[in-house]
Amino acid sequence: MAERADNIRAEDRPARDLAALRQRIRALESGGGAGRVLPFGVAALDAALPGGGLALGALHEVMGAGPDEEDGAAPAAFAAGILARLAQGAGGPVLWCLAANDVYAPGLAAYGLPPQRLLLARCRGDEDVLWAMEEGLRSAVLAAVLGEVGALAATAGRRLQLACEAGGVTGFVLRRWRNFAMAERQRGLPSAAATRWRIAAAPSRDAGVPGIGVPLWRVELLRCRGGVPNAWLMEEGDATGHVAVSAELVDRPAAPARRWAG
Repeated sequence: MAERADNIRAEDRPARDLAALRQRIRALESGGGAGRVLPFGVAALDAALPGGGLALGALHEVMGAGPDEEDGAAPAAFAAGILARLAQGAGGPVLWCLAANDVYAPGLAAYGLPPQRLLLARCRGDEDVLWAMEEGLRSAVLAAVLGEVGALAATAGRRLQLACEAGGVTGFVLRRWRNFAMAERQRGLPSAAATRWRIAAAPSRDAGVPGIGVPLWRVELLRCRGGVPNAWLMEEGDATGHVAVSAELVDRPAAPARRWAG
């Protein structure tokens, strides 16, 4: 009886192996990221995103508002929290590509991205940043790739999106404009990214202690393929990389959806 069962299992192996091979081929053809998401763990944000979270194996764009358009502090912190969670989940490092020499490692660590999880690629300009990003996105050993750029042509954005799909790695473009004129030219251009976010510092919330407040961000989902643009007032990310809706707004309805052409 046991011998017959072994024979049946042996006969089933080719069919199982073939089914597994077909499934792997489909995953490779789709970049390994189709349908995978990283939930924020915040109901309001996740409800606005298709699949209930940030699409993995896709390209995302993050920018600041006002002073943050140039120095990128708030959007960099927002992105760092997401990168930290991706690194923890995948167990691999994050590649951060930039031309400026102003990455503050202790600041990134405060949002859950310690130096041991971080690889820095110092580039000569936007063109080199985009090249380094594309190479990194095709490497399955990385948890995620972020690049700081000002100009992003439509062709370059599509190449990055295709690289995300090919490698199954999630990519982030952190927009840092050198001047107001560049920001005006670039801000409204179409983007190949699955989502486009604008992050700005907001007045802190009273913590009940004189001189101390809870730091807040205004998080805007400007564009989302298959999702619903909206805006939220949120507390800054913590050392685990998570964000939370401000306590002042927890029991209030979400802000009305905003339309944005981009």
